Amino acid sequence: MQARKYYSRTPITEAVIDLRVELLPEVQPDILVQVHSSIQAEYPKCEDMFLLEGLMIAGDSVGATASQSRIGYRFVSSDQKQILQTRLDGFTFSRLAPYDCWETFRDEAQRLWSIYQSLTNPKTIVRLAVRYINRLDIPLPIGDLKEYLRTFPEVSADLPQGLSGYFMQLQIPQNNLGAMLVLNETIVPPPAPDVVSVLLDIDIFKEQDIPNDEVEIWHFLEQLYKLADEVFEACITERTRELIN
Repeated sequence: MQARKYYSRTPITEAVIDLRVELLPEVQPDILVQVHSSIQAEYPKCEDMFLLEGLMIAGDSVGATASQSRIGYRFVSSDQKQILQTRLDGFTFSRLAPYDCWETFRDEAQRLWSIYQSLTNPKTIVRLAVRYINRLDIPLPIGDLKEYLRTFPEVSADLPQGLSGYFMQLQIPQNNLGAMLVLNETIVPPPAPDVVSVLLDIDIFKEQDIPNDEVEIWHFLEQLYKLADEVFEACITERTRELIN
């Protein structure tokens, strides 16, 4: 597989770096909100994040109860293009369109992770992930999806070939990295009536044998990013490249 090229009309709608952690019991949500004091100038909006739990009771009578507990905070940048989640179970940083490049995205995630880590001192990291959500806007009419996509659902020749919608998920082990690739592909509402929009969601994560060293963690995330680029290129054709160049 080849690495992704630079595209002037990049189809990336959201890029995500995610680190799931186990924290010590004494780390409570009021510690997580302290992140805001260090980033408030760039991320002025702070929102609570809650976990909602429900309980159904059956017996002589049936009833239900619900409770919610704060699990963290969500911080949004001034331009609403960057979102940080600091939770009791981890750290997630997202960049929405327009996406610049991996280096800018990674460096900001690393800066924010350093703040989160210094406040929470995670006991262990249990999951590392890089995710890229792409929207490919393909002009109508489309003769065959094969003209634009190399990974797509193939319909039996004995069935009608027209598609008004589909959802496909592939789970592909990445044995060389001890990671898993989850590839989701589906048709989504288009931004204009003269195109069909296909969502290409590339999620790569590792849940075992996570490196403990900080340098190794970010080196591994770099490997996941490079793999995500290779997967993207492996899924599209030259005709699609022409659309986003």
